[in-house]
Order: sequence, then structure tokens, then C-alpha cells
Amino acid sequence: MAKKKSVFECQACGYKSSKWMGKCVNCGAWDSFEELSDEQIKISRQIDSSGKKTKASPITQIKEDLVSRFPSGDRELDLVLGGGIVPGSLVLIGGSPGVGKSTLLLKMCANIAKSGKKVLYVSAEESEGQIKIRANRIDANHPNLYLLPEIKLEDILSELSNQKYELLVIDSIQTIFSEEVASAPGTVSQVRTVTFDLMRIAKATKIAVFIIGHITKEGSIAGPRVLEHMVDTVLYFEGESSKDLRILRGFKNRFGSISEVGIFEMTKEGLVSAKDISSKFFSKNRLQAGSAITVVMEGSRPLLLEVQALVSESSYGNPKRSATGFDTNRLTMLLALLEKKLDLPFNQYDVFINIAGGIKITETAADLAVIAAILSSFRNRPLGSETIFLGEVGLTGDIRDIHMLDNRLKEAAMQGFKKAIVPSKPLESAGIKCYKVEEVSKIIDWM
Repeated sequence: MAKKKSVFECQACGYKSSKWMGKCVNCGAWDSFEELSDEQIKISRQIDSSGKKTKASPITQIKEDLVSRFPSGDRELDLVLGGGIVPGSLVLIGGSPGVGKSTLLLKMCANIAKSGKKVLYVSAEESEGQIKIRANRIDANHPNLYLLPEIKLEDILSELSNQKYELLVIDSIQTIFSEEVASAPGTVSQVRTVTFDLMRIAKATKIAVFIIGHITKEGSIAGPRVLEHMVDTVLYFEGESSKDLRILRGFKNRFGSISEVGIFEMTKEGLVSAKDISSKFFSKNRLQAGSAITVVMEGSRPLLLEVQALVSESSYGNPKRSATGFDTNRLTMLLALLEKKLDLPFNQYDVFINIAGGIKITETAADLAVIAAILSSFRNRPLGSETIFLGEVGLTGDIRDIHMLDNRLKEAAMQGFKKAIVPSKPLESAGIKCYKVEEVSKIIDWM
């Protein structure tokens, strides 16, 4: 009698092995292998071999696709998507529970339904009555918006064949299952099969599909990484449930740039595009010692942010270094630089950095503001409430140029700031007085 051959599949990336392994050699996940049944192995082989063979063609004979778009009804969402929704696109939105993913997409569905297009909202987690309560709260009631509480993929595809819809929302992909795969919803095989079928329907019928995905405790979308590779656009919704502001970032977009972000505000009417965004992240009237203002670029949009620092004597031999919204490794580097260049004993002090408003700074243009805030807290001396700090700090202590300096200064001038500490003079007059600083030691002289 032939010995049964077992196949184990990683539930994080889909890697297959003939034996069980504690750690996946492909993605590094621990304790993620599960044994597949004979039926699952058969279906998996059918999926892997289902692709049709095509002949190669010279690129000179290929006609490019003309990308058309239609508005979502929200300028911030359109900005992140690259100008609007592309028919036939597959968009994946991830975010922590309660951040507002379902609210955002339900509001988007209502806006598109009001423009005359038919929209299908599939909820696999909530009942029709629960969605109706949210729809009443955010004014999302319209006869062109259809609700379908269903978790079976075949029934969803049947509904799509009965009526012609122009937008489909799946909430969420981890709870949808296909009868063709003999495994639980959320497994690698289920997510891969469901996403593949949705992608096929989207490309064949030119219906735009939005998928909501759960995220893991590490902040990445749950399920196989192939999910993010299959879709056209990957968006992450960030924000704290205790605060009103939410940020939508693009991490992949085949039809636009990934440098833009959308900023929303949670109100009693739901998520709306934030107005007068810059003034929401700082307050000039409450600046104290340990606070400095800088300007960061989120895509093409300049944002004024408040950098807060707290320097206190360390109670232990190993001082603490903590940063919220800023790279902790970079903070450690800047403190080492200040110790060497300015002979300040930060090895005896705990240093904490916080970026007000819940924004995460990913560029180096805020280095000078971080240093200014640290020195301000260390000496207990407030900085000028009408001054901003711009510049990247190198390991040699020099302050280097940053991109789009003119745009940053113009935004600061519009918000009422009068002075700017910068690494170089701007090309255009922005209505703000600039002080050129080339080395970190000059900051002490200025203070």
C-alpha cells in the first residue's frame, strides 16, 4: 500500500512543504504550518495550473490601456487613489479595528450611488440592520445602494450576474469563503481563491472592487502576502480611536502615486475630509519649553507639526530613549551627535519625543526641530512661538538642504509664522524671515 504523502502549507505566505516546520523558511513566520487534506491538495494544484498559455508579442505592437476614472465623492480619497476610482480596479484597504474603514467605504458607496451608479455593499460581519444604523448616522441612504449580508463567494457572484453594478465593496475578505476550497475562511487557500475570483470578475466586467482586510498585531494585513501582490492598490487607514483625525496612506498603486495621503476627520456625520488641516496638529498659543514647530511633506501637501521633547534626569544607569511618531534609532543618533558636538551629558538623562496629532514622521527634514525641542527642554527655555525649524542633520553635525523648501515656507507663512531656521536661503520670497544655520552648534547661539 502506497504511503500517503502529506503537504503542509504556511498560513502566512502559502509556502508548501512535505514536512511540518516550526518556522517558515520563506517568510519567517513561526508555528504557521497546517496539513492540507487530500481535497485541499487537489484544489490547490488546480489553482496553480489554471493559467492559460499565451504567446509573447513585441512591445511595439501592444496598445496601451486608456485609464478612465470616476469620482468617489470625497476629495481626500480621490487624492490617494490618484484622481478617482478606476473601473475594473481591485483596491485593498487595511486598518486597525474601529479606525473607520467600514464607515469610510459606506460613505463612499452612498456618494457614488447618488451620482446614478449602482453599488453593492457585501457585509460578511454585520447584519443589514447594523449597517442601516450606520447609514442613518452618516446620511448614506439611497436606492442605488444595495446591501448583501453574505459570506459565500458563489452567492455574491450570483448577485453580480443578476444586476449590473459599477462598484463592489467586500467587508471583509477574511470572512468570505468559497465552496471550492475545503478549509475555513481566512486561511491562505480561501483568501487566495476568493481574491483571484474577485480579480477575474473585476477585470472582465470593469466593476471596481474595494476589499477590507484585517490587520495583524504587527500592523500588516492578515493573510498571505500574495493578497497584496494580486490587488492593484493597497491603502492603510491609520489613526487612534481616541482622536478625531484619520490618515489614509497608499503603499501600492498601479494607477497613481503612493506619495499622497488623505486626512479625514471623524464627526457625528461620519468621516469627512479634514478642512484647514495644518492648524490641527499644533497650537502656537500653548508652546512651552520642549516644543518646536516643523513642516513635513505628505505627498504634495505641507503639514505643520509640533515636536514635543521631555528631558529628565535618569534614575538608573541606562537612560531611556522613547519616541512616538519618530524613528527611535534616529533619535539615538541625534543624541549621540549632541553629546559629541556640544558636550551635553545626555547619557545621564532620559529623553522622550512625541509628534503631536498622531502623525508619523518618515522624512529627515524634522531633525532640526527635534534637536531644538530637546535643547529647549534640557535648558527649560521656551522657543519663539513664531519660529519653525527645517533641516536634515548629518553625522558630522552639518545641517543639510531639504526638498520643497519654498512650499514649506509658504505654508508656514500662511499659518502666521514670522521666522524660519533653515539650512539655505529659499529661491522665492515666502513672506517669512529666514535664518541660515549650517551647523548644529549654531542652534545654541541662536537660542
